[in-house]
Amino acid sequence: MQRQKIIGIGDGPASFNAEMNLLVKNVISVDPLYQFSAKEILARFNEVVDSIIDQVKATPNNWVWSYHKSPDDLRHHRLKVIEKFIADYEFGKQNRRYITGELPSLNYQSQEFDLALCSHFLFLYSEHFDYDFHLNSVAEMLRIAQEIRIFPLLTLMSKPSPYLDEIVKHYTSAGYSVEIAKVDYELQLGGNMMLKIARKDN
Repeated sequence: MQRQKIIGIGDGPASFNAEMNLLVKNVISVDPLYQFSAKEILARFNEVVDSIIDQVKATPNNWVWSYHKSPDDLRHHRLKVIEKFIADYEFGKQNRRYITGELPSLNYQSQEFDLALCSHFLFLYSEHFDYDFHLNSVAEMLRIAQEIRIFPLLTLMSKPSPYLDEIVKHYTSAGYSVEIAKVDYELQLGGNMMLKIARKDN
């Protein structure tokens, strides 16, 4: 049986690709960040990690401490993640598992992937990217993959994205299978919902 081909879009300095590669999964990660070296990415992470954790500590009511037990535990987890990413990054780039690219235009063939994932980018940055960007990005994900999944559905301000309902209506009326599913992971309060869109012939 052929392995499912997966693309993670906007993956950033995450350990997803490294962990999936150890499980012999067929995963490609795409992000504009990958134009930089491991040393440059790690330096940037070290510059911002403490300020990000300080922002989390300043808004205690916006977070759920179940998977992560505290802001300090979150910081510790992020350090472990970046460590795994950096250890895998240069080798993964040589194997073309980490590719420089960004939405809404990706250099892949139509239906090249079984599954396209987008975590902590679309909807989260609704204040920075408008509705057309989201619509075009979802369209591009559906062009290259049979099914797409986007998580979470809240903005950085922990509010529902103003674009979600229109995206759901658009693709439901276009004949796609559209589902908003609850997931086990929740860090942002209320941020435990995932959008799944698939072709009906799937």
